[in-house]
Amino acid sequence: MRLRDIPITAWIGIAGILLACFCAIFAPWIAPHGETEIVGNVWQPPDGQFVFGTDNLGRDILSRLIYGTRTTLLVALAATLISFSLGIVLSFTAATSRGVIDQILSRFNDLMMSIPTLIFALVVLAVLPQNIVILILVMAILDSTRVYRLGRAVALDVAVMDFVEAAKLRGEGRSWIIFREILPNTLSPLLAEFGLRFAFSILFLSTLSFLGLGIQPPAADWGGMVKDNKDGIIFGISAALVPGTAIAALAICVNMVVDWLMKRTSSLKGGRGDA
Repeated sequence: MRLRDIPITAWIGIAGILLACFCAIFAPWIAPHGETEIVGNVWQPPDGQFVFGTDNLGRDILSRLIYGTRTTLLVALAATLISFSLGIVLSFTAATSRGVIDQILSRFNDLMMSIPTLIFALVVLAVLPQNIVILILVMAILDSTRVYRLGRAVALDVAVMDFVEAAKLRGEGRSWIIFREILPNTLSPLLAEFGLRFAFSILFLSTLSFLGLGIQPPAADWGGMVKDNKDGIIFGISAALVPGTAIAALAICVNMVVDWLMKRTSSLKGGRGDA
C-alpha cells in the first residue's frame, strides 16, 4: 500500500482519530485545568482564558473535553473488543458445529436482538451497581449480538470452501479451523464491522451518559457534558454544543476510515481459497 493511494477522506479520519488518541493519552499534561476544578463563573463565554468557556459549575470546558476523550475512548474501545471477542468466538463455533449448538446460539441471539438495545441497557443499568466495569460489560454483551450475526454469516460462507474441508480431512480440531482457516479469510468484513461497532459504542455511551446511566459525575464524559449543559441552550449558551460536536466529529472520522478499509480489503474475500 502506498500513502498516495489513501484518499483525503481517510486521511481526515485518521487525523481525527490520532488527535483523539493524543488527547486521551496526554490529558493530564495538555489540559489547561483539572478535570473537576472550578476555575470561573457559571457558563462564562469563550475568551482568552477559556477557549470554549465554562460549564454549569464554572469548570473549563476545554479541559473536561480533553479528559472526556480519555473516558469515552477507553470505555468504547474496551466494550468493542469484548463484544467482538465474544461474538466472533460464539458465531464461529455455531458456524462450524451446526446442528443443535448452532440452533441454540442463533435462537438466543435472535431473542436478544428482538429487545430494543437502549431500553434493555437502561433497565439493566438501573438495577445493577453503576460503575465503569458494569457499563462496559453491558455494552459489550448487547453489541455482541450484532457481531454474532455478521460473524456467523461470513463464517458459513468460508466453512464450505475446499481448504476448510481439507483441514477437516487432515483431522484438524475446531480451534485450528476457526483461528487458522476461517478467521484469516473473514478479516475484511470483520475489520469494517469493528470500526462501525466502535463508532456505535461511542454514540451509545454518550446516549447512556446523557440519560444519567453512563459515566457518573464528576468524571468527564462527552455525553454527560451535553447533559450537564443542555439547559444553557435555552439562554443561548453553547456549552452543550462543544461536546456534542466532538461526538459527531469522532464518529464521522471513524466511519471515514472504515469506508476506506472496506473498499481496500473487499478484494481479499476468499483469501487462501483463491490460492
